[in-house]
Amino acid sequence: MNKLAKLKFTLVLLASISLFSNQLNAKWSAQADVMLTPWGEQITPDNVWQQYPRPQLQRQNWLNLNGLWQYAVVDRKAAEPKDWQGDILVPFAIESPLSGVGKRLEQQALWYQTQFNFNHSTKQAHILHFEAVDYACKVWLNDQYVGAHQGGNLPFKFDVSAAIKNGANKLIVRVIDDTDAADRYQLRGKQTQDNRGIWYTPVSGIWQTVWLESVHPTHIDSLKAVAQANGQLKVGLNLANNKQGISAKLDVLFNNQRIASATSNNAEFNLHLNKVKTWSPDKPNLYDLKIQLFDANHKLIDTVTSYVGFRTVGRQQDANGNWLFTLNGQSIFHWGPLDQGWWPDGLLTPPSEAAVLYEMDYLKQAGFNMIRKHKKVESRRYYYLADKMGFLVWQDQVSGGVDTNGGKQEWPIWHQTSQTYPDRMQGEIEAHWPTWAHQQYMDELTIMLDVLSNHPSIVVWTTFNERWGQHNTLKVGEFVELYDPTRHLNIASGGNFFPIGDIADAHHYPEPKFLLDAKEFTGYIKVVGEFGGHGWPVKNHVWAPDREKMIYGNMPKTLSEYQQRYIRSINNLGELKKRGIAAGVYTQTSDVETEINGLLTYDRKAQKLTAEQLKQIHQSAGLIE
Repeated sequence: MNKLAKLKFTLVLLASISLFSNQLNAKWSAQADVMLTPWGEQITPDNVWQQYPRPQLQRQNWLNLNGLWQYAVVDRKAAEPKDWQGDILVPFAIESPLSGVGKRLEQQALWYQTQFNFNHSTKQAHILHFEAVDYACKVWLNDQYVGAHQGGNLPFKFDVSAAIKNGANKLIVRVIDDTDAADRYQLRGKQTQDNRGIWYTPVSGIWQTVWLESVHPTHIDSLKAVAQANGQLKVGLNLANNKQGISAKLDVLFNNQRIASATSNNAEFNLHLNKVKTWSPDKPNLYDLKIQLFDANHKLIDTVTSYVGFRTVGRQQDANGNWLFTLNGQSIFHWGPLDQGWWPDGLLTPPSEAAVLYEMDYLKQAGFNMIRKHKKVESRRYYYLADKMGFLVWQDQVSGGVDTNGGKQEWPIWHQTSQTYPDRMQGEIEAHWPTWAHQQYMDELTIMLDVLSNHPSIVVWTTFNERWGQHNTLKVGEFVELYDPTRHLNIASGGNFFPIGDIADAHHYPEPKFLLDAKEFTGYIKVVGEFGGHGWPVKNHVWAPDREKMIYGNMPKTLSEYQQRYIRSINNLGELKKRGIAAGVYTQTSDVETEINGLLTYDRKAQKLTAEQLKQIHQSAGLIE
């Protein structure tokens, strides 16, 4: 074929590809007449969430399965549908505008189908990954059942080596989601069928990336890294299908320069690096790791890359005996927003990584050094960005269950700001969960700790929030303290305090308060885990203009009045800081649905206070330098 013929062939091929792509795109559009973010307006089936989803255990070869799938919503008793009802854009939940469907799941089964081409190798293991599916799912590949999963917030995977084949492959997923059904005890966070106020639209089905990777049958399944400010680095590898004679090599790099190496025959490394550059919000230094796995014949069989931040979390007393947070031996005031992680177009799924970066940059420029991730586990890439940009993260366990004692009676919240509170050993101040429901809670808690353990940004685990689903409190706290002694434990943010962990946490709206002299909290780091919630509706940027709006306190008459209220609350927190309060969490980053107390509007198109204004206010109050 001469050059001209090759050129003509290439042009025809490109035109065919473009036509096929346009035909695919023509089948999909975001739900009409809804609020979209600037990033949601740019989404297509071709560009949706293309980033590698697991930055702390990364390989070069992988297949992204995001894009247009087919869906059907049928009776739960029905078999796999023969007729599909349309296209859905994965990884957006069916209720979200960006899914292209925007439909509630009502006690039904949601089925998905997609096809993909694959070059099969029998010498490799083929692993199918789901970063998150809400809530319970079953999966078939080429009509072979490959597994099931329960839990709506965390990654899971299946070895599909026996089911995958060369050429076209058909993937089927069935999902059910009972959201807030009282007898299901689903860990659902802010989702509810009756979304209003501080409760939001349900999320069902696939809501994070689906992907496939091929690896040697003996490979690195996960790793645990602990990097301390003194330069101590411990790395443990969990190997799939471990064999006799397997060895590993670890390279540590900084700014692309190798600074240390080690080999191991037991999948564990213990190094000490001199004069490390520590990780902190001001200087989020990260060291890259390259790990190679060799078989008994010294043949390279697996290579992954990862990273660590050398930092040590601790606490110390000030001159007045108040306990403060420390990072790398230096006291640090934790200051940040309550962050729900909801988006008008993607719900729990951000429209793109660029959207997350915009929001994080706004918070960083405003002088915040911390984010409290509220009742939601984000994608693994979110915490990678927090590591890179330098945020302390308080990570909540996703809540669930019911707020009553076995459905019989209300049980009280015990406020750290009230002069009269019950003896914690008297009466019913925590719920009673069935054994199976508690086990599911513990399973999801354990997986969250494992999945997120290597991120230097995460410095606090919060197990319960405002008694929502609070149960077996002391046992849960004891488990977390033993499982991860490298971080602080906030046993109950604004909820019923129990004497375990490191933190006593008060919520008070709109002004920050704390019962500073209460003997119950002696020896604990005292924080205001939620306050503020000042609201202001920005014209043309309100999610549901005709519905009742939710803020804390009455509605200000002007934007200026709203801003003055913010200044007053921040100054009040500054006074509490002088008296020993070690952290503050302002509600909140953005508006969410009918809740309009964000610093940003729900569509992220308007700032009620600019980052520059916020930073000046925070500096004047003494919260930042």
